[in-house]
Amino acid sequence: MRPARRFAQGLPVKRVLVWVILLAMVLRSAIAPGTTRASSGAQLPENPRVRAALDWFSRNYEWINDEQARLTEIPAPLFKEAERAAAVKSLLGAAGLAVQVDETGNVIAELRGSNTKEAVLLSAHLDTVFPPGTDVKVRREGGRMSAPGISDNGTGLIALIAIARAIHESHIKPQRTILFAADVGEEGEGNLRGMRALVEAYKSRLRAVIVLDGSGTDHVTTKALASRRLGAVITGPGGHSWSDFGIPNPINALVRASVRFINTKVPTTPRTTFNLGQIEGGTSVNSIPYEAKLKVDIRSESEDELARLESALRECVAAGVRDEMESARDRSKGKLEGKVELLGSRPGGELSPDSPLLAALRAADAYVSNESRIERSSTDANIPLSQEIDAISIGAGGNGGGAHSLQEWYEPAGREMGLKRALLTLLGVSGVVAEKSK
Repeated sequence: MRPARRFAQGLPVKRVLVWVILLAMVLRSAIAPGTTRASSGAQLPENPRVRAALDWFSRNYEWINDEQARLTEIPAPLFKEAERAAAVKSLLGAAGLAVQVDETGNVIAELRGSNTKEAVLLSAHLDTVFPPGTDVKVRREGGRMSAPGISDNGTGLIALIAIARAIHESHIKPQRTILFAADVGEEGEGNLRGMRALVEAYKSRLRAVIVLDGSGTDHVTTKALASRRLGAVITGPGGHSWSDFGIPNPINALVRASVRFINTKVPTTPRTTFNLGQIEGGTSVNSIPYEAKLKVDIRSESEDELARLESALRECVAAGVRDEMESARDRSKGKLEGKVELLGSRPGGELSPDSPLLAALRAADAYVSNESRIERSSTDANIPLSQEIDAISIGAGGNGGGAHSLQEWYEPAGREMGLKRALLTLLGVSGVVAEKSK
């Protein structure tokens, strides 16, 4: 564990000046007419309540690790996040916040600011990619914790709760209202449904969204990668492998279509990718299947390339069905039918380089001596960015690996830096009400 740094001591003059200048810019843009003015950029790093919140992380280091493990061991498959949501609701309620669960399944806690007409959202997704029945027991070896979902997004979830508790127990009063949300449906076919519901509900008040996803602090996602998830289904009469040999086979057609599609050329610029992620079909090795399914993920920095790839997949499936029908010896028992459906679509978007939110992140980076590069990725931040709401996605500290695999792991060493970075970014855009002089 890295030793905790005192907030205002031991910093080079140059770094302090960077912090003051950037944070002053953020606070100037964050203060709405008629609200109590926050501490100035020079005063905020010296605010005793902010210092107490920063110190809270080191004092509660073991509790944070233990609660991350406990939450990870509560299964949260896509569309079945309710049990984990209940645990998060209890933890946020224990932080003294009023908590609710909306119709979509999102857990939402609100810390009212002096300005209730504007809000900043801090979120972390509840769900994992792992199906029901997956062993999610956390194994500890030295300083490492291993389990499916321990980093993505056990790290983000516990950071959300820790930051809420640090702010509450330090008696920080924000200018803008802060919404803490553990949302559903971020992974796969969840299609960002939790974040969609949050933005829809609070859009008129949202001034910034900060997404906590995973552990890494070496990057910040400010560019939303557009993607589409498509499902191809081919059906036919089905039959016995011996007596019905020669009738059209849906799996054969799907294989023909897949071979065509994987030969589709994609550009390196704009970067474009595709992935055949799931194939299903058949009931036994000696049966000709009546159905075959394929799920495909396509991503691109260009909406035009997405449209081109989707069109190519549809054409390839149609061609696969046609080729299999033409090669069938016996068409008397029925024909094949194929269709492609859109399973989900994630919109693109981009944060302005002069955004106050990005300035707040850079100021926080400067204080904790972190350097982070800008990245494009597909996260919950896609939704607000696509609607021109300032948003970023960042890691919550520590180190993790093996995401989306059964070998996923997380090492909490150094996580305090990530937690401080997230807290300072949040307070940078929410503002802090100055304490009344006694």
